[in-house]
Amino acid sequence: MTSEFSAASLRSQPSSAARAGLASMPLLLIGVVFAIAIVLRQVVPLNTDVSWLLVIGERMLDGQRLYRDIIEINPPMAPFAYLPGVALARALGVDPRHLIDAQLLLLAAASLFIVSRILRLSPATTPLKPGAFAVWAAAIVTILPMNIFAQREHIALLTFLPALAVYALRSSREPLPLWAILIAGLGAGITLAFKPFFTVPAALCILFAAIRSRSWRVLFAPENIIAGVIVTMVSLGTYVFYPEYFTITYPLVRDTYLSWSMPAAVIFLNDATLISTVALVAVLLGRQKQKPDPVLLVAVLASVGFAVSFFLQRRGWAYHSYPMVVLALLAMGYVLTGASGGEARSRRAEAVSIFVMAATFAFGMIWFNANVYVGPIREAIAGLKPNPRILMLSGEAALGHPLVRDVGGVWVSRQENLWLREFVRLTREKTTVDAATDAKLNDYLALERKWLIEDFRKLPPDIVLVDNLRNGWGDWARADAELSELLKPYSLVRSVEGVDILRRTE
Repeated sequence: MTSEFSAASLRSQPSSAARAGLASMPLLLIGVVFAIAIVLRQVVPLNTDVSWLLVIGERMLDGQRLYRDIIEINPPMAPFAYLPGVALARALGVDPRHLIDAQLLLLAAASLFIVSRILRLSPATTPLKPGAFAVWAAAIVTILPMNIFAQREHIALLTFLPALAVYALRSSREPLPLWAILIAGLGAGITLAFKPFFTVPAALCILFAAIRSRSWRVLFAPENIIAGVIVTMVSLGTYVFYPEYFTITYPLVRDTYLSWSMPAAVIFLNDATLISTVALVAVLLGRQKQKPDPVLLVAVLASVGFAVSFFLQRRGWAYHSYPMVVLALLAMGYVLTGASGGEARSRRAEAVSIFVMAATFAFGMIWFNANVYVGPIREAIAGLKPNPRILMLSGEAALGHPLVRDVGGVWVSRQENLWLREFVRLTREKTTVDAATDAKLNDYLALERKWLIEDFRKLPPDIVLVDNLRNGWGDWARADAELSELLKPYSLVRSVEGVDILRRTE
């Protein structure tokens, strides 16, 4: 009788080997996700801004001064985020882009692992076990970014995730170990140091934790103090060590870049808004009859907060929307994969869930892979001269980056592109400019022209790219006597997509 019962039990249950195989499947799929992400890094072009920030890092290591020898629109946190990777790449003798890619993938894996560990601290939350949601989360932070991979928003989102897990536990008055508090505070501080706009999601989540826990003391939780100290130190460090950011760069940014806005349709009616809306509607429909989940509520609030920061930046650019979209998709995946618990669903509901997740992910990949088409300029330059020094007359950064890195060249200008002339044009087109402001804008144009000529003389370029497609840079240069004189030793090689490629003949 005993033997018959044992045999029946063995027939009715999977073998231990089978169970082990099923348990390892999600881990295998996560490995596949990271393998795909690695392949994409070899196929998808390096992001324009990331390429420029790598140039900044290399120049800083060569002794050049940020905001004096290098003119960068962003606060020091942006270049410093990449500087350690650039320094290590130089020590190892490898291209820094590969090291930055590896660092971001490691950061993604570490961030998800830490979030899972933090959520496991509470029996009231659903930990991120290696299941369908874990695979979804891995894909969202590694594959979805496409061309904006390693952008500041990508880094900021990854460093912020552990803090979100801590906020969720704080809202339930759960005890937290010191390591979780330190990581959350450090991560939140790094995120907030990138952009003041990121204060919105952090403030919403902290306020939520205080209200739900019914304790105002949560507002002054140690992770919040740590984050505040980091932001204060970064701000003071900028003031002390890089005063030129406040005396030179910020006034230029304030009076040009920040003075105008893209049309409301571009800011609000875009794929990022559509994807996030679909994801949050799916969350609402999927959780109609279930109790509030602190993890889900924090993710939704953070997505809404990052949406506010996206809209406040008034550009509608894809990389600005990444944190908002990611958190909305993570919230949706948390519900639709069943990670949040709840009743079993019908096969039809499961099929609809899979379709919605696949569709939003595909639209997200397309949205984050959009870039400026510059034509076969790289092919036209390749072979003209080994490791050429390159200068560009254009307000379009994508013409020169990552091209200069792809051809092993040296960037001559102290700027990523001639952005002041471009932003002044947009300021005059999109705002009302009085006489005093107009005079100030002319001073800015004169300053940028002065920088350009100084850079031209200091390190004469081998190749000059003149953008005649956007804003008539060729006519502008020919109308300037000093620039025309500097361009005399150059001859036209060919024109590609409205861009003249000039080569030094002397």
